[in-house]
Amino acid sequence: MSEVEQSGIGTRVRAARARLGWTREALAFHSEISWSGIAQVESGRRRNLRPATLAALAGALGVTVDYLIRGGPFSPAMLEHRVLLYETDQEFLDVAGPFLAEGVERGEAALAVTSPANIDLLSEHLGGAATGVEFHGAADWYRSPGAALEAYRAFANAKLAEGAPWVRVIGEPGPAWSGGSDAVRLWTRYESLVNLVFAAWPVSIVCAYDERSMEPEIMRQARATHPHSLGPSAEENNPEYVNPAGFVLGPGS
Repeated sequence: MSEVEQSGIGTRVRAARARLGWTREALAFHSEISWSGIAQVESGRRRNLRPATLAALAGALGVTVDYLIRGGPFSPAMLEHRVLLYETDQEFLDVAGPFLAEGVERGEAALAVTSPANIDLLSEHLGGAATGVEFHGAADWYRSPGAALEAYRAFANAKLAEGAPWVRVIGEPGPAWSGGSDAVRLWTRYESLVNLVFAAWPVSIVCAYDERSMEPEIMRQARATHPHSLGPSAEENNPEYVNPAGFVLGPGS
């Protein structure tokens, strides 16, 4: 952490406290940091704060640790949002299987939301590791874009609160797109919104699309809403990827 960043922490703590109308005693109570410790931070006498101290101050003040350290909207995206376009069951397993198995091995929360047939394939492929994966049918999960976003948010919140260091997801929303042009437009916006809603979350999502049953336009939109594509041997940037504002705001916004 640079000298400028260190010296700015006290200023931002004091400003955030003042915005809440709190005294130092109030901040000490809410953050469980001593009054003298708060005074030292705000005056710049106490630097090189421990992560636990920064987290306690940020939580009490309703700001991010990034804001306290650097100021401004500095929150680098942690989300990994990739698309898997597959044409055979084996292509699906070659990517989805190792992706979930690695998560289980690392103690991460793992979720698979896909078709019953693919759930069976994954369960058999993973063997004993399947007990570390939560499985859900795609038809129920993807009833609507809002329901899907809330379900993913609730799952990630719960698992992170339980101590999972990361969350990884295999999701298969493809069949929900099969309602004509209106459905394609709606679910395109959903996939693009995922990039915004979960940008700062410790989450890896692989969205799988079965090219055997999907229209070419759906495949094109899937590539346009995912920064990266996954294949059996490599991850590639999607040159067709479009900034979420292009979908969420729409033309002329």
